[in-house]
Amino acid sequence: MLNLERAWEVPTDAETPEPIVEVSGLVKTYGAIQALKGVDLAFRAGQIHGLVGANGAGKSTLVRILAGLESPDDGAVVVRGTPVTVHSPAAAARLGFAFIHQELNLVRSFTAAQNILLGNNRGDGKVIGNFRRVPPRVTAVAERVGISFPLDKLVAELTVHEQWLVTIARALINDSELIVMDEPTGSLDAEESDRLLKVCTDLAAQGVAVVFISHRLDEVMAICDEVTVFRDGAVTAALSKTEITRDRLIQGIVGHALPPASTENAKDLRNTRVALEVSGIRRGRSVNGATLRLHEGELLGIAGLVGAGRTELARIIFGADAPDTGTMRIYGAPYSPQGVRDAMRAGVAYVPEERRSEALFLQLPVTSNLHAANWGRRTSKLNPFVSQRRADRDALTQCQDLGVVMRAGGTRQPISALSGGNQQKVVIGRWLETGPKVLVLDEPTRGVDIGARSDIYRRIREIAERGMSVIVISSEFEELLECDRVAVMSRGRVVGELTGDDITVPNMLGHCYA
Repeated sequence: MLNLERAWEVPTDAETPEPIVEVSGLVKTYGAIQALKGVDLAFRAGQIHGLVGANGAGKSTLVRILAGLESPDDGAVVVRGTPVTVHSPAAAARLGFAFIHQELNLVRSFTAAQNILLGNNRGDGKVIGNFRRVPPRVTAVAERVGISFPLDKLVAELTVHEQWLVTIARALINDSELIVMDEPTGSLDAEESDRLLKVCTDLAAQGVAVVFISHRLDEVMAICDEVTVFRDGAVTAALSKTEITRDRLIQGIVGHALPPASTENAKDLRNTRVALEVSGIRRGRSVNGATLRLHEGELLGIAGLVGAGRTELARIIFGADAPDTGTMRIYGAPYSPQGVRDAMRAGVAYVPEERRSEALFLQLPVTSNLHAANWGRRTSKLNPFVSQRRADRDALTQCQDLGVVMRAGGTRQPISALSGGNQQKVVIGRWLETGPKVLVLDEPTRGVDIGARSDIYRRIREIAERGMSVIVISSEFEELLECDRVAVMSRGRVVGELTGDDITVPNMLGHCYA
């Protein structure tokens, strides 16, 4: 729980400061998708303004417009009463806007002081490489955000929390009046999160307008003076400090309150063997006591927002990363893989989220990619050689079964020549060839077209019906509606499970924020 002391009194209506930035009627469309639908809101000096909403709700589009990365189709941006056009990031910086993203943009081989000076708008960048002592202006801004470590320390040696302080100091050295923080505590532990939130309240007390974007509703309720809730590109709630409650936030994000759990129309798994059991798995800050069960022949979906720990848990199950604590079992037998090879021997397969960088050999032919996990089974002590003709013939049969569409050249063409959807089918086919007991699919339809997406999920359902146990991780919650059960992860642990008629997109979102 957060124990933050506010550094100032919440102003009454009469004391409410004038807005630094106002947006009115903001509209942005991408083809047929309307990302912003006439958004109105205001950011005020000395206040923390929270932005909440599901992925794709419109928060990032608004921020990109303020940062000069996108132009609105309609509407106005007003800074201290004057309409402006933010046509570039440089223009945003001149207006006093600073943006701190979840993936911090620091030079690890530079010191903290050098990073603070990077990109400043006073021309001090020329002294970055040669100053022998920290400029007084850097020391002053470092004290302002509570930096206590030596400023000549390399960023590579700093903790994530300390790197955040450096990034905030870099924004303040440009006299920024508006600082937008995107998921600032997403990679921090509880103690570090509390310290960073205290920095936010201190900045507001010093007159800075802070925009706080977070999926963590407890933090939003603890420090925000106002909260704007987005859903489907529109503002569904604009709440003052006294109006902010968890129920009202969830209502605005999801569209309704969370219903009580129901087992109606749920698949009966009581007499089905448990294929995989994960108990109390922890790893660093990303996985925090995750526990779940996967039954034989079950299609289990794992839902969650960015940073929930889903991919990190999948990598632990596949032996790519080792847990700090916790246990796993496969069909009742202890399972603690020391690497990917151990996981494969135990019958676990994993299709990663980033297929191009983590799953494909782009310059090799389709045949080689399809058999990459299974070449050893194609040889023996008596015959250590692989028949290329037989490998190609088997690959062609599998590609036909998987619905892979190939151009001229068949299975000997480089896999880079295939579409994204067909590449993904090949990766899935690679692991099906090993006959796994447990198949983990991380974002299996990312970057594929609608037709390929339908084919992939039809195939997933077929293999589950034949008895294979399948986990599907997806940020597209609509894709999880066909699952037998959905586990929802938040902050590194499973916070809810949905079955039967309870498997709906609003219910998944609701548990993400519960």
